[in-house]
Amino acid sequence: MKTEQQYFDEAISIQQYMEKMDAHKDNSFSIYEHFQVPQDDEFIALLKEKSPKILGITEDWCGDAMLNNPILRRIAEAAEIDVKVVYRDQNLELIDQYLINGGRSIPIYLLINEDGKVISKWGPRAPKLQEYVMGLRENLPAADDSNFNDEKKLFIEKVTAEYIATPEYWLWVYEDIRKEFNAALQKQS
Repeated sequence: MKTEQQYFDEAISIQQYMEKMDAHKDNSFSIYEHFQVPQDDEFIALLKEKSPKILGITEDWCGDAMLNNPILRRIAEAAEIDVKVVYRDQNLELIDQYLINGGRSIPIYLLINEDGKVISKWGPRAPKLQEYVMGLRENLPAADDSNFNDEKKLFIEKVTAEYIATPEYWLWVYEDIRKEFNAALQKQS
């Protein structure tokens, strides 16, 4: 079985990934163009100092990836670190090591230190956003209801539109990535 470092070495850059996107490309670039990393010199300075790598596991049809990937890309650019990504569906052996409640939820970001070891993981959704989305989901009818598919489609359209248009959500993602990765990096002395 390949190591995460080997997956990273064979992966494509997040820039290449975003350029190759089919689904959500315009939406993802809209977030990328409008999101600016907060003036947070401590976190960015720590990333620069420790120079970790980040391996993302993603797919371009995923709404959470549409939101999170451009924010992670901005963080990486500010800190001058490498982010590479692999496609989940082509790398089931990798994603199956990082299941969320038994599912292959994405995106997942793996923080890899200079020794090639995973020291932290983040994803697929910031906790505040998870709470909000799950609250909206409670209003969906049961899966066997005749209206379920139509209601689910409307739900996805609503969440997607909000992800694109709500800078507060972008900050929730940034702050949670910052919290998780900052704690892991500070343990690396």
